[in-house]
Amino acid sequence: MSIIDKSDEEIIKIAEPIWANLVRSSNIKDYGSFTKDLSSQMLYGANEVELGKQWANNELISTLSEGCKAFGCIRRGLYVTILYKQTSTKIPGEFLGRLVLGDEGDQIKVFGATIF
Repeated sequence: MSIIDKSDEEIIKIAEPIWANLVRSSNIKDYGSFTKDLSSQMLYGANEVELGKQWANNELISTLSEGCKAFGCIRRGLYVTILYKQTSTKIPGEFLGRLVLGDEGDQIKVFGATIF
C-alpha cells in the first residue's frame, strides 16, 4: 500500500521515529544517522560537506527539542507532508517542521525535511 493511501494516524506512526531520528542526529551532527532514511534523490543534495556547512551556520538545526508531535498531514501527488510544531533548546519561539515522505521501491523514504 502506498503511503498516500494510508490514514493520517498510520502516516504519523510511520513518521514519528523518522522525525525523531532526524532531530536527534541533527543535534549531534551525525551524518550517517541523519541520512539513513533519506531517498536517493535527497542524498544528492545532502552530502556530508553540505550538511556540515548547515550545522556550522544554523544554530537552530543543532538545538532542536526532542519529543515534538505531528499535528497534520497533507497529501500531494506521490508524497505526504507531515507537519510538526518544533521548538529549540536555545532559540525562543516555535518553528514549523516539515517532513515529506514517499515511496521508493518497497520502502518509505524522506523526500524533504525542513524547519521554518
